[in-house]
Amino acid sequence: MTKPSLSELLHAAVTAVGGVERPGQVTMAEAVAEVIDDNSHLLVQAGTGTGKSLGYLVPALAHGERVVVATATLALQRQLVERDLPRTVDALSPLLRRRPEYAMLKGRSNYLCLHRLNEGVPQEEEDGLFDQFEAAAPTSKLGQDLLRMRDWADETETGDRDNLTPGVSDRAWAQISVSSRECLGATKCAYGAECFAEMARERAKLADVVITNHALLAIDAIEGAPVVPQHEVLIVDEAHELVSRVTGVATGELTPGQVNRAVRRAAKLVNEKAADSLQTAAETFERLMELALPGRLEEIPEDLGYALMALRDAARTVISAMGATRDRSVQDEDAVRKQALASVESIHTVAERIANGSEWDVVWYERHDRFGASLRVAPLSVSGLLREKLFSERSVVLTSATLKLGGDFNGVGASLGFNGVGASLGLAPEGTEGEDVPQWKGIDVGSPFDYPKQGILYVARHLSPPGREGSRGDMMDELTELVEAAGGRTLGLFSSMRAAQAAAEELRGRLDTPILLQGEETLGELIKAFAADPATCLFGTLSLWQGVDVPGPSSQLVVMDRIPFPRPDDPLMSARQKAVEQAGGNGFMAVAATHAALLMAQGAGRLVRASGDRGVVAVLDPRLANARYGSYLRASMPDFWYTTDRNQARRSLAAIDARAKADGQ
Repeated sequence: MTKPSLSELLHAAVTAVGGVERPGQVTMAEAVAEVIDDNSHLLVQAGTGTGKSLGYLVPALAHGERVVVATATLALQRQLVERDLPRTVDALSPLLRRRPEYAMLKGRSNYLCLHRLNEGVPQEEEDGLFDQFEAAAPTSKLGQDLLRMRDWADETETGDRDNLTPGVSDRAWAQISVSSRECLGATKCAYGAECFAEMARERAKLADVVITNHALLAIDAIEGAPVVPQHEVLIVDEAHELVSRVTGVATGELTPGQVNRAVRRAAKLVNEKAADSLQTAAETFERLMELALPGRLEEIPEDLGYALMALRDAARTVISAMGATRDRSVQDEDAVRKQALASVESIHTVAERIANGSEWDVVWYERHDRFGASLRVAPLSVSGLLREKLFSERSVVLTSATLKLGGDFNGVGASLGFNGVGASLGLAPEGTEGEDVPQWKGIDVGSPFDYPKQGILYVARHLSPPGREGSRGDMMDELTELVEAAGGRTLGLFSSMRAAQAAAEELRGRLDTPILLQGEETLGELIKAFAADPATCLFGTLSLWQGVDVPGPSSQLVVMDRIPFPRPDDPLMSARQKAVEQAGGNGFMAVAATHAALLMAQGAGRLVRASGDRGVVAVLDPRLANARYGSYLRASMPDFWYTTDRNQARRSLAAIDARAKADGQ
C-alpha cells in the first residue's frame, strides 16, 4: 500500500470534523510538513477561520514522531482534545495504518492531590496537619466546594481541575492540590501509585501528541527539570502569547506575608537558632516593605540589599537545618517538611536573585490595596532564553492569527528600532546565516474571510485625544450613539477596568440596552449571556480583547476606547523601552507600539468570526488616524474598509442592525 499523500490526509481530517478545506489551510499544512522534514522552524500567521489546528495536526501526525502542542488558553486545549484530535485520529488511522495516541499534560498543581485530600493540609500554627473538610463550615461556600470536590474525587478519572464543573475558587482548590515543590514524590507518597499527576505524565510518555500549555513549556525550559517528554516537533499555537507567559513564569516575588508563612512553617522543624535568624530577617524585611513606594529600583538600596542578604543567608541555614533534623512528634512529618522546605527555598531563590542584581533583571516595588507591598523581579528580555531552549534539537512551528505586526514578522526595519515577533522570540531576521542562528521562515496564509467587505474600521478622528485622567465626555457621547445605531450588539474593549466601569455606568443611565460588565459574573457566564441576546452589550478589559469567540449577530460592533499602550509607569515595559533606546533603537515603537499593535490586532479579530459576519470596529482614539505610528497599528489589524466618517459608521451599523432584525436575530 502506497503512503497516503498530505492532501489525502488533510481532506479526510477536514471531512471528519465537518469543515471545508481552505486554500490557506492547505498552504499551511504543506509548509509545516516541509519544516518538520528539514528540521527547521516556521512562523505562520493564519487568520480566523483558516482551520489552523488541522493545518498543523495533520502533517504532525503523518510525520510519526512525537509532537508537543502548546497553547495559551484552556478553550483551545479543550477544542483539540475533545473535538479535533478524536475525529482527526479516527479519520487518519485507516490511511496511516496506525492509531496515533494523544494526551493532555499540565503542571502538577492542576491535578487533585490524593495525599492532601485524604491526609489533610499542613497547619501553620501547630504541629501536623488538619482536616480541611472539618475545619470549613459546611454551610460556607468553601465548605460546600470542599465536600463537592471530595465526591468528585471518587468519580474523576483524570483529577484535572478543568474537568470539575462548575469550577471552584483558587482558595478551595489549594486545599486539595500541591505545587511540584510541595509534592512528596511518587516513591515516598502513600498514594503515589494512584496519583493523577503521575498518571498524566505516564500517558504523555506513551502519546504521539501531547497537548500542554505555554506555562508548562516555560517551566520545562527555565527550571531545566524535564516535565514534557522528549519530542521531535514542537508546535506553539496562540504564539503571540508565548513571550508574556514565559516572562510570567520567569518572574519572582517576595512579600512580607509569604516570608512570614515560611517562618511559621519552618519554625517547628529546625533548631531555635536557625528559626530565630529567619524570624529576625523576616521582621527587617517587613519593616522596609511598609515604607516601599511603587516603582522600579534601578539600583538596590543599601538597606534593602542588607535585608535580602540576611533573608538569603537565614533561609540557607534553615534549609540545611531541616535536612539534619527529624521530629517524629509531627503528624505526617514528610508532608509538613516538604511544604515548609518549598516555602523557604522559594524565599532563598528570589532573595538571592535580587541581591545578586543581574543587569538582565528588572526589579520593582508594587503596592496592592488589599495585599500590601511586594518586591518583584523579572527578566528584561526572554529572547535569549527562548533562542537557547526552544529552537535547539527540534523543529518548531509557531502559529497565531496575529504574528505579523505592522505587516511584517521581523518588524518594520531594525534600523528604526521596531521589534517584530521574530525578534521577541530570539530569532534573527529571516534569512540570517550563521553558526547557532536558528533558520526559520515566515508565511502568512491569509484568512478565508473577505475583510474589506465584511467589516469597517472606523476611527473617531474628531474626538479629543485621551488624557491621563478625565471623563472624556465626547467619547461617551460617541459610544452612546454607536451602540444605539447598532441596536446593542456591542463588545466594548477598554484599556482599564476603571474605564469599562465608567462606560457601563454612563450608558446604563442613558440607554435601555442591557450592559454586562466584566467582574459582575464569571467570564464564561457573561459571554454566554452576551451571545444569547443580540440586544445586549458586554464591556470589559484585557481578557475580552483576546478570549471572546461570538460569531453572528450578537457582536456586530467592537469598540476600543483608546490605543492600549502599556501604562507609562509599568516598570518592566519602561525598562525594556529604555534598553532599546540605549542600544540606539526606537524604544516607543519597539515596546509600547508593539504591545498595542498585538492587542489591537487581537481585539479587532473579535468582529468577524464566521463567513456571514458583518460589522464595525470603532476606535475612539483619534491618534490611530492622526499620529505617525497610526499606520503601523492599522497595518497590524485585519484589512477592513477604513473610514473616519462618523455618519458612514452610523449608517452602516443601522443597516446591519435592520438586516439582522429582518432575519429575526
